[in-house]
Amino acid sequence: MSTLFEEDPTPPQRTGIFARLRARFLTGLVVILPVALTVWLIWTMIGWVDGVVLPLIPYDLTPAHFLGINLRGVGVVVFLIFTILIGSIAKGLIGRTLIRFGENLVNRMPVVRSIYSGVKQIAETIFAQTERSFETACLIQYPRKGIWAIGFISTMAKGEIASRTETGGALVSVFLPTTPNPTSGFLLFLPKEDVIELDMTVEDAAKLVISAGLVYPNQVKPEDMPAKLANPTKQV
Repeated sequence: MSTLFEEDPTPPQRTGIFARLRARFLTGLVVILPVALTVWLIWTMIGWVDGVVLPLIPYDLTPAHFLGINLRGVGVVVFLIFTILIGSIAKGLIGRTLIRFGENLVNRMPVVRSIYSGVKQIAETIFAQTERSFETACLIQYPRKGIWAIGFISTMAKGEIASRTETGGALVSVFLPTTPNPTSGFLLFLPKEDVIELDMTVEDAAKLVISAGLVYPNQVKPEDMPAKLANPTKQV
């Protein structure tokens, strides 16, 4: 039995070789995993496009007929060329006429009309190049005062939404994304004075939402911040 003043005969534990190897393995895993996952997703997507496009091409025109092997990515190249060709035709007078004729024909079909209209609106929203959506990230108090959430400012409320609300000022349309899937969420109409615009980019805000608060934008020292960033209550 040892006394209070006796030295502990147990020597201090040193980090063993297995512990060091484990730490290095985990470090290497953190470096490799994002790269490997990205490559796997791209490779899988290319294979999926090839599987959809190549069966539509006559076998005599495929690389498998000339080379004897299947080259991954040929379907992607064919899809890109075909899409560019269709886009070029659609911008011409003949293309616009054909598209207008086809849409008029589709609008006469009850079920097909609803599906086509919904898909067209989604495609135009996602791939429209004339304007960008969600150019600004913001902070709002949701679902009650004192609880803050990150949102994305889309537009100012207009039309019946703006005229029928019982507010004295302007309303802002804010999309409130969910975690970890930011493609779903809520559309909120908030008074302009209740929306705090953030200086972080939309990409940084999206990373913060997707990671559930684990990935923050690069932090800077308060003395290095510009004057506009030093004021946390900047409004829209």
